[in-house]
Amino acid sequence: MLAATDHGLKAVISTLLTRPDEIMLEIGASGELMVARLRAVIAVLLLLLPLANMLGGGRIDENLIGLAGAVIVNVFAQVWLALARRRRRFRWLPFVTTAFDVSIATLVLAMLASQHLPAGLNSLIVWCGYILAILLTGLRNDGRVTLMAGLLALVQYGALYACILLVADSPEQLISIDYGTVTVGSQVQRLLLLVIVTLVTAMIVYRMQQLVQMSGTDGLTGLPNRTWLIHRMPRLFEASDDDGSSLTLALINLDRFRRLNDEIGHAEADRALRHVVAMLNEMIDAGEWLARVRGDEFVLVLRKPVGTAWERVDAIRRILADRPYQPERGADAVRLSFSAGLASYPHDGRNLSALLRRADQRLQGAKQTGRDRVVAREA
Repeated sequence: MLAATDHGLKAVISTLLTRPDEIMLEIGASGELMVARLRAVIAVLLLLLPLANMLGGGRIDENLIGLAGAVIVNVFAQVWLALARRRRRFRWLPFVTTAFDVSIATLVLAMLASQHLPAGLNSLIVWCGYILAILLTGLRNDGRVTLMAGLLALVQYGALYACILLVADSPEQLISIDYGTVTVGSQVQRLLLLVIVTLVTAMIVYRMQQLVQMSGTDGLTGLPNRTWLIHRMPRLFEASDDDGSSLTLALINLDRFRRLNDEIGHAEADRALRHVVAMLNEMIDAGEWLARVRGDEFVLVLRKPVGTAWERVDAIRRILADRPYQPERGADAVRLSFSAGLASYPHDGRNLSALLRRADQRLQGAKQTGRDRVVAREA
């Protein structure tokens, strides 16, 4: 039981510390834009807090500090919003904006402490900025960002607490009519609350990653599916444009697999399909991606020009044909083959739909001319 729990905890930690996949990064980019828009709205509302504090009889110096903090937040909120609109252009953006959200709370608390020490530790409204910063990382769907936010809040607030204790000449300086008494117990409780909020937010991110992974993964083979492909291809197109590299998409269809399914049964056909996937996974190299788009149809993406890609896919075809599937219960081995159609970016299309259409046309040509072959161009 303990071993299983320990293994599960390690899996959670490993997932949270690992760079998310393409679907999660795409969702996270949308979340970053959402956070940026929400930050801009909150920044405007923060301008009202000094006014409300003034109407409530607050100190002038506190109102000025609050106003200065609100102005800083508003300026940077517009900068972060402009950058977030350029989706996934800046990979560092979620980390930097999260660090900003946490640090601005620390900055305002430090400014308050410079005027009145208890205000720096007992200002609940400003301290809640930490909570808000951590919670907002849940929209970014990146466990690394959430854990960084929690750790940064703990370190900064802990350092602020230590500095204020060192500066205070006597316990009386930590007593305030407006903010109450600064006690060790209350500060420990706040630190524990930061830990709790971080853990809860991290688990929400982890749960979201698990659900998204399920939606982007084929249940039978474990391969990425069409959803993953839709989110992954735009990034590959951008990379190809940036570095001038070639990109080829191969649409692969197993020959007469439906008839094989009728002959050996559904369960045995599923095992044969997994056999094919295992063989393909063994043969693909770095810079090649395999996805199952439906039934017995797969897409192999290669960062190669179409001629080199044809040689690569045809070599895979020949190797697969030489390694037949051996059914259970001693039945005769089943030879499996595939037909494939290739399409290159950007010559045959500048988006996934166009490339799939062209690759499918060539795949149909391969089937019409006898199957078990790879076609890169129309006859």
